[in-house]
Amino acid sequence: MTAPSTFGLSSEARNLHWLLTNLVEEVPGIESVAVVSSDGLLLLSSDPHRNEAAKAQRPRKGPRGSAADLATIVSGIGSLTIGAARLMEYGGVKHTMVAMDEGSLFVMSISDGSLLGVHGSADCDMSVIAYHMALFVGRAGHVLTPELRSELRKSLAAESTGSPR
Repeated sequence: MTAPSTFGLSSEARNLHWLLTNLVEEVPGIESVAVVSSDGLLLLSSDPHRNEAAKAQRPRKGPRGSAADLATIVSGIGSLTIGAARLMEYGGVKHTMVAMDEGSLFVMSISDGSLLGVHGSADCDMSVIAYHMALFVGRAGHVLTPELRSELRKSLAAESTGSPR
């Protein structure tokens, strides 16, 4: 994964980028990752252009290519499961796993309604991915403050427009 530029970001934001990069690079079967705020906005994502050589050898699977697509899916599933939990009066949603023929989708609560979403390959080990997601949430949850969420949004907006942070 080619890490996005973290120049000018706070140490907390750089740490989250580092944690996300490690998650993607060290856990087999992870295709892409998105961190989404409670209002459905993308805060952080894996680089969609990573492993270009590997992707050239196989057809692309999963969300249609943008981190925003994965963020939309994660936000929608998160909202649906939160609503279901409220109707059933079973408390908060901790995680959701969707197993499909050609891949898997995992959604885990981080903090204050933020969500971590992972798109896994068809041959991924779901328990390994869930374990590493829980580690990420444990490490990232306490630093994902409103100030940091705002900084991450501005950083993504600057990246997409090419303007300086």
